[in-house]
Amino acid sequence: MAKKNNVTYIGTGRRKSSVARVFMTPGTGTITVNGKTLEEYLPLETLRMVVRSPLELTETLNAFDVTINVNGGGYTGQSGAMRHGIARALIEASIDYRPALKAAGFLTRDSRAKERKKYGLKGARRAPQFSKR
Repeated sequence: MAKKNNVTYIGTGRRKSSVARVFMTPGTGTITVNGKTLEEYLPLETLRMVVRSPLELTETLNAFDVTINVNGGGYTGQSGAMRHGIARALIEASIDYRPALKAAGFLTRDSRAKERKKYGLKGARRAPQFSKR
């Protein structure tokens, strides 16, 4: 890792039950997710915008090649985990990005998750239908 060309910045992002491991190297701006391009992996443009948002905020969209391994959850949780991981890797690349990423809320792990089902109920809060007779 002494060479400037072979530097890899690593960040781990989490959201709901998804975990994303992000590896960033200086490059041309390609984003690879589980061996596929970002466009192939995520079906919706809004989710792709979520993933790219930390790079756009710091104006480094074409400065790094990003490789992501993500598992668990669905598309929305995975895209949130990828955004969190990219933001953490950007801070490792340069501490100067921290104030902007912090202000945008990209460094805070979103702790919202599905509430567990309770006994006596049909779901987390849904009660059985009431009948007078």
